Amino acid sequence: MGRGWVMGWLGADRGRTAIGTADTGATRIGTGLTVLLAVACAVSVANVYYAQPLLGRMGVDLNLRAEHLGLVTTVTQLGYLIGLVAIVPIGDLVDRRLLIVAQALVAAAALVAVGLSGDTAVFFVAIAVMGLVSAVVQVIVAYAAVLSDPGRRGRVVGVVTGGVVIGILLARTVSGLIADLWGWRWVYFVSAVLMLTLAVTLGRLLPPDRIPKVRASYARLISSVVILTARDRVFRVRSLIGLLMFGGFGAVWGSMALPLAAAPWHLSSGWIGLFGAIGAVGVVGAARAGRLADRGLAQWVTGTALVLFSLSWAAIGAAPYSLILLAVGIVVLDLAGQALHVTNQHLIVQTDPAAAGQMIGGYMAYYSIGTGGGAIAATSLYGLAGWNAVSAFGAGLSMLALLIWAIDRLARRRSPDPASNHPPRTSPPAERQAIP
Repeated sequence: MGRGWVMGWLGADRGRTAIGTADTGATRIGTGLTVLLAVACAVSVANVYYAQPLLGRMGVDLNLRAEHLGLVTTVTQLGYLIGLVAIVPIGDLVDRRLLIVAQALVAAAALVAVGLSGDTAVFFVAIAVMGLVSAVVQVIVAYAAVLSDPGRRGRVVGVVTGGVVIGILLARTVSGLIADLWGWRWVYFVSAVLMLTLAVTLGRLLPPDRIPKVRASYARLISSVVILTARDRVFRVRSLIGLLMFGGFGAVWGSMALPLAAAPWHLSSGWIGLFGAIGAVGVVGAARAGRLADRGLAQWVTGTALVLFSLSWAAIGAAPYSLILLAVGIVVLDLAGQALHVTNQHLIVQTDPAAAGQMIGGYMAYYSIGTGGGAIAATSLYGLAGWNAVSAFGAGLSMLALLIWAIDRLARRRSPDPASNHPPRTSPPAERQAIP
């Protein structure tokens, strides 16, 4: 009953390469380890979203005007964006296990600072740092991707991303309930304890990341998002679709508390947070999409998800009049959105698993821009023209993403681009370079 037994249950099988290119002594991901990583993602990503049903309380406590409440989400996402660009690619150079534990420890400290903040300046600095290290979620996803067999990568990424879905959605429910009981500051104190526990657990149980690393300077790695965008068609298209899709997510989740707290509903933070639990069905979309992607159906999943994502706004737009229709819209939005998110990551990582940190970090940089931009735009639009304007904005983003995918599919049929639609590379990982 020691660490060896635990590692056996986690499925940490030595001697199998994670990317199918050379016998590097890497650790193959098993079911137990996949579940552990999913839990780690859920606990970590929740920190970014706890504030959304608490905006009204935070505004009163910190003397923030209603039109400035969107800055809470935007500053958090800005920190997250910097973390994606500056921290996640480091995993292509160092042992990701150590990087994961270090970020979890810093997150615990930042969460305590948020809970103790007495003025607006300290609060915003603390949530920015919290957002910065919350990018650990994408280090975990990259860790899972490179340690999984190519034939199961979509499935593993789907399960781990399912943890992200659960964390994002249940964060709003948990924070609302805790805030109703003890106040919004205790949300962050409780989370600090969870992150500290997570750091200790992962430090003891995660196997080292023995995948050979790319040979590149740090400057080259953090600029990889620009190079990938310019040169890699798959990355470029999938990242743009992700930006628009998460712009829609940011719009609905970043501003939904405003109409629900207003007439005629006047819902408390706890009740508003329960809508996050409704959206947890998105985990089904994430897991199923990964399996379909492994079977070569990624494009079919993409088209179906984008159509559903666009249609969901018709129901979401009814928030001021019908909570039932709002709930239906949220279910469809999250189910389609998470299926698309997993498919996007599957397609960009399979082009070069050894550079997973750069690719996932770059893709999630677009995600962060979309989420933060969507939130600030939605809160501004709500203040100017109400919920109908927010719904029209979200629907417009969704339909634009669908149009981009359709144009790309048509262009590929007319003029295939082998350079950006190639199978996973098979050169030995030790010889791989960063994106030139």
